[in-house]
Amino acid sequence: MSHASEHLDSRGTHSQDMRMIEYHDATVRVRYAETDQMGVVYHANYLVWFEVGRVELIRALGIEYKLMEKEDDCHIVVADAHCRYLLSAKYDELLRIRTRIAESRNRIVKFSYEVLREADGKLLAIGETTHIICGSNGRPKLLPAKYQHIFKSVVAPQPDRSES
Repeated sequence: MSHASEHLDSRGTHSQDMRMIEYHDATVRVRYAETDQMGVVYHANYLVWFEVGRVELIRALGIEYKLMEKEDDCHIVVADAHCRYLLSAKYDELLRIRTRIAESRNRIVKFSYEVLREADGKLLAIGETTHIICGSNGRPKLLPAKYQHIFKSVVAPQPDRSES
């Protein structure tokens, strides 16, 4: 589910009468294999869920990451990742991974994440990943203009929760 203010048409171009996606929500259910002996989610799984959120946000923007790699030799490589754990997620809970593009520059894209428990809306974790755009040779390159336009038009930093 996206909180959208503008949608992309089937060609990936923006509809003029709507605003852009502010964030995208992906849903995951905690699997038994993702928990420890106490039924609490192991910390590294949050990074996996961040990837789920990131890929689904990109898809919601009308971009197929697989084609981005194949046709444009454009890979979004993780350079830095942070996660702040607030409350535990447990086995079989339904979670919402809310993903935003926090920053987009020529060679760098930052995504921010919120992990929320679906049942009560409680915020379980927040995070951010920084990515460098690279070619298949592993060297940094410019994000192609067609993606720059889309990414920059949806930049929405994670909300300030310092008073929560």
